Amino acid sequence: MYQNRPAMAIGTLAILTIIFIALIMLAFWAWPKYNVYKQELNGQAALKEAEWSKQILIEEAKAREQAALMQAKARVTLAEAEGKAKIARAKAEGLADIERAKAAAEANRIIGESLKNNEEYLRYIWIKGLQDGKGERIYIPTEAGLPILEAGQARK
Repeated sequence: MYQNRPAMAIGTLAILTIIFIALIMLAFWAWPKYNVYKQELNGQAALKEAEWSKQILIEEAKAREQAALMQAKARVTLAEAEGKAKIARAKAEGLADIERAKAAAEANRIIGESLKNNEEYLRYIWIKGLQDGKGERIYIPTEAGLPILEAGQARK
């Protein structure tokens, strides 16, 4: 048994050398395949990431579009409300103008009726206006279209 020991050691060394060489050959064969597999997985991961990025961009664009539509609708609604308010204000102002005109017409009618057949009062108001004048001059046109200039001196 002890005689075969060197042969056994050489055999074991040969077997270990063959296994080591086989492992190196296996590594040389498997390494490129592993690199291809690894690149394929990296490519799939990059593709998935690109798809998700694309989906995110699409969703963001949809959200911006919806926000823009909502803002546009809000502006239209606001413009409609402002238009209705302007119409209501115009109607109210028109009604107020009509009421003021009615009141002025009624006042004029009352004054006109009170001055009918009341020449003495009208003459009194005219004379009072002449007396209250502050150095004003009255120019009366004549037939030739020329006014009578300073028919009398104004009171100072």
